[in-house]
Amino acid sequence: MKQYDIKNIRTIAVMGHHGSGKTSFMESVLYVTGAKEKKGSVEAGTTTSDFLTEEKSHETSMSTSLIPVEYNGYKFNFLDTPGNKELANEDRQALSVVKGAVLVIDGSKGIDINTEQVLEDLSERNIPTIIYVNKMDKENVKFEGLIDKLHEMIGNKAIPFLLPIINDGDFRGYINLIDMNIHVLENGKVVTKPIPAELSDRAEGPREHIVESVAMTSEELLDKHFGGEELSYEEICNGLRQGVLSGDLKPVVIGSAIKDIGVRDLLDMIAKFMPAPNDLKPVEGKHPETGEVIKRMTTNDEPFSAYVFKTIVDPFIGVMNFVKLFSGTLSSGQKVYVPNTKETVKIGSISFLRGKEQLDVSELQAGDIGVISKLDGVSTGFTLSDIKEPIIYNGPKVHTPTIYIAVKPINKKDEDRISSALHKLRLEDPSFEFKRNRETVQLLIGGQGMNHIKYTLEKLKNLYGVEVETLDQKIVYRETIKKKVEVEGRHKKQSGGSGQFGVVKIIFEPVNPNEHDFLFEEQIHGGSVPRGYFPAVEKGLSDIFQKGTLAGFPVIGIKATLIDGAYHAVDSNEISFKLAAGLAYKNAVEGAKPTLLEPIMKLEIIARDEYVGDVMGDINKRRGHVLGMEPLVNGKQKIIAEVPEAEIISYAIDLNAMTQGTGTFQREFVRYDEVPDQLQGKIIQQYTEE
Repeated sequence: MKQYDIKNIRTIAVMGHHGSGKTSFMESVLYVTGAKEKKGSVEAGTTTSDFLTEEKSHETSMSTSLIPVEYNGYKFNFLDTPGNKELANEDRQALSVVKGAVLVIDGSKGIDINTEQVLEDLSERNIPTIIYVNKMDKENVKFEGLIDKLHEMIGNKAIPFLLPIINDGDFRGYINLIDMNIHVLENGKVVTKPIPAELSDRAEGPREHIVESVAMTSEELLDKHFGGEELSYEEICNGLRQGVLSGDLKPVVIGSAIKDIGVRDLLDMIAKFMPAPNDLKPVEGKHPETGEVIKRMTTNDEPFSAYVFKTIVDPFIGVMNFVKLFSGTLSSGQKVYVPNTKETVKIGSISFLRGKEQLDVSELQAGDIGVISKLDGVSTGFTLSDIKEPIIYNGPKVHTPTIYIAVKPINKKDEDRISSALHKLRLEDPSFEFKRNRETVQLLIGGQGMNHIKYTLEKLKNLYGVEVETLDQKIVYRETIKKKVEVEGRHKKQSGGSGQFGVVKIIFEPVNPNEHDFLFEEQIHGGSVPRGYFPAVEKGLSDIFQKGTLAGFPVIGIKATLIDGAYHAVDSNEISFKLAAGLAYKNAVEGAKPTLLEPIMKLEIIARDEYVGDVMGDINKRRGHVLGMEPLVNGKQKIIAEVPEAEIISYAIDLNAMTQGTGTFQREFVRYDEVPDQLQGKIIQQYTEE
């Protein structure tokens, strides 16, 4: 693949909900541009985008694929995204490096709630967008109703550039309102013809709408249009481009990816109307040391800088980093600076990647996308920059997991391998998390939903041969006391020769468990306990607090004050006072009213207005309480609540069902609170029986 001038490069995210036909659209793009002689099939598992074993088995995209193609002197870098909200980190990373997007809609199903969310996201980010209504050849397509829905959502920005031609209920082609030609399917091929007279009247009104929209982009065109002068084809195209770049126009095109209808016109529109890498505003970063804001123009003349927006681990090649060159050029063998690690690295091989096919290149130009192999210590979210002109780019926020499950290798031989395999999967997907809970001795897997976790575990098996069984996550409780007590601990042991003797009198009292795990003080007068034994008393208490008396959870929120004791000149030693301190706490437990504490999580829930009541009612049922609400755009609310962690183990699943798949949330630990009395017995029984 040859190098292209920056003005002829287009980097486009292909968005849309699962089932809209994104992957089939990409197969059509590859076919009509001559990159493939034969189209692949989703059902047969032969598509370029979906090459992972998991993608083939589920017939759905699970990872963003890079699909570069050449067309009429242009290079298009398509980023085919998954279209699953649980894999939204893939979408966010893709959108961080593109200048435009194609939103694919299933014309037979219309605009569902998930498509609405994608369109809202693109509009909020102000990403120039072309809407491709796919599957127009299916039954029950209601194009006019779909356009009405788009107008409800984004107003008159949605403008049809193509009008369907329907004969006897069959989709035969379309009218191109820009060049006023028709494109019809004849003998399995799309043929371009001048618009016949019987269709001219139908096209006149929509065509005039486009011209008026173009005229609104400049005062000169506006005066010319309302002065009765006809706008030229070049003026219309230039005006449309300005409207698309500004976000004032979102062209709507139609077709059938399976039959290659509308795809060439869409590619032409991408070339004409979508931004080049150096269009719109410059990229903005910061100096890694001073924090000074730095703006870079996307040109070869600027100092080199690039952002890593995706990482994969190939079993044979190793780590492969997808980079977008924001400025300068990059060559094999070049030394670059990594501000994230403050290290200098040498660039190895560079390639274009089409699905899993590598196309080796020696150099990348500004604005282009490439893949760097074997760049150790670099992963998604990192910046590469010129050594003398460092810059760091902040990528999109990676959402923390919303659900955790425990896993255990089925084969014991895999216990040593699972950590390495999970680490590699984590490199590929920063929104996935794994951690070992030392208290429950569970290996926890965290993700954005059960499907996300399921896909990750399938990759674990398919790529690394590690198969696991899943278990429920155990909640990590704590223990504390509710009452102040004064007790004595006495340790005495005599077995011939030197014995052991230590006596302590300690006041135990509760303190805020969210501020202090354990406080130790001494108020010894008269030397009843020598100062040299104070650390032993503190260590004895610290040790026994590791495992409480109720259910074996760590004890927190206790202040212990050593006020008196006794020692023996011969038999006393550190171990004696350490054991005496432990006995003192055991003697204190009953009178101090021990109790369980549970982790409380803060939830930030995004829900549409119509679901807010249900969400808030559900929070109350989970022993939670709503702290506040914040109105958002597009009829949404942010609900801030606090809920015990034990009540939200499956909240990702429940919220999805409650909001018809539109609700999202983030969680974080805030504190420990006392478990209600009526629940403590059940919890204690559960954990003591294990």
